[in-house]
Amino acid sequence: MRWALVKVSLAVTAMVVVAFAVPLGLVIREMASDRAFSNAEREAAAVAPALSITTDRDQLERVFASAGSDAAMAVHIPAGDGSEALDMGQRRATEEDIAAVRELGRVSTSPVTGGSALLQPVALSSGEIAVVEVFVPESEVTNGVGTAWAVLAGVGVALILGSVAVADRLGVRMVRPAQRLVEGAHELGEGKLGARVPEDGPTELRLAAVAFNSMADQVVQLLANERELAADLSHRLRTPLTVLRLNAASLGDGPAAEQTRAAVEQLEREVDTIIRTARDAKPQTAAAGPGAGCDAAEVVRERMAFWSALAEDEGRKWRVAGADRPVRIPVARTDLAASLDALLGNVFRHTAEGTAFAVDVHNGEDAVIVLVSDAGPGIPDPEAAMARGRGSGSDGSTGLGLDIVRRLAESTGGDVRIGSSVLGGTEVRIWIQLDGREREPRRRGHRGTVRRRRGPGRLVASFNRPRSLP
Repeated sequence: MRWALVKVSLAVTAMVVVAFAVPLGLVIREMASDRAFSNAEREAAAVAPALSITTDRDQLERVFASAGSDAAMAVHIPAGDGSEALDMGQRRATEEDIAAVRELGRVSTSPVTGGSALLQPVALSSGEIAVVEVFVPESEVTNGVGTAWAVLAGVGVALILGSVAVADRLGVRMVRPAQRLVEGAHELGEGKLGARVPEDGPTELRLAAVAFNSMADQVVQLLANERELAADLSHRLRTPLTVLRLNAASLGDGPAAEQTRAAVEQLEREVDTIIRTARDAKPQTAAAGPGAGCDAAEVVRERMAFWSALAEDEGRKWRVAGADRPVRIPVARTDLAASLDALLGNVFRHTAEGTAFAVDVHNGEDAVIVLVSDAGPGIPDPEAAMARGRGSGSDGSTGLGLDIVRRLAESTGGDVRIGSSVLGGTEVRIWIQLDGREREPRRRGHRGTVRRRRGPGRLVASFNRPRSLP
């Protein structure tokens, strides 16, 4: 493309230069010829007045000498009454040319050796016609033409070279972005998802680069979402696996019981492998659209009804508060259920049997807080536990459970915090924003109390108040 543009520019510029330079060169040559013959006519005109007065040879020689053109000028006077024909100077024109000028009575030129001869008729006092011959050398006719043509050629070459250089720069400016776009497409096709194209060059190519980068971002996002979905779905399998593991533990001894427990452990390892394979995906949780959402209290009651059966089997005390009235939140029902299952599953998985736990729902004007607390050993490093894929550090922990919860809260503009509960273990606080705006800064007071510095009527709650378990 670059060389094609250069060739087109070269051809077009060359045609333009030829179209203008050749006629201009011919005009310059014609002007030089006219200048030479005009000078010859002036020299002939300087002698004509003397011829009309006298034909005396001596006097005419003095006129020639004063004109300074005796070497290039000649006078041909025909014979008259009682006088002979007179030729002064060097004759170059033929008799036929001189006779033709006398007959026509007008200025004429005739080619001679080394140039041209200007023949100008002059009427004598006797009525005869004399002819003044002025020699015009070829060098006079072409004087300055060669220099002018050389200048025109130089200008033409400079124009051609300049147009080629400009076309080459324009070609580079157009070709390089196109090449980078092609290279980026090849890299993306080879699986290099980080391939991007600089957004520069002409407007059309810049827009193409913007579209390519946007497409690459979408491809990366789609792949990340696919891996994220695989990780989330796999993590949701942890809940029924927990039930199977607990039921398998109550089967007692025997080959069938041992095979069942081994199968459950193998299935848990496979699920962990799937989760860890997909854990590097960029997280994304889609928030519920306007008017969508669910009743958080209903979901909490439903999930606690499920986990309460397991809690009774393990001798765990549990409590639910704040779920006795509807609490609307802008979160999909399945997402909230998955988040609660992830947190409660962590309680059963990482705390000993008989460890108490509680779920509290606090409904405010612009936010809903869900607290999941337990009386277990707690989490030594809450920040590390919130890092995706790192987990709590215990066996079987992938960290995706807390990440699912975090993404759910952040999709509404809220967040997730980990702290110490009044039960003595871990407390996970899910802040779900109701108005969809970024939450304002909050400060943590003594004993983990969370307050919103807002105006009257806003949520001001203390979530770590001691509560008794049934």
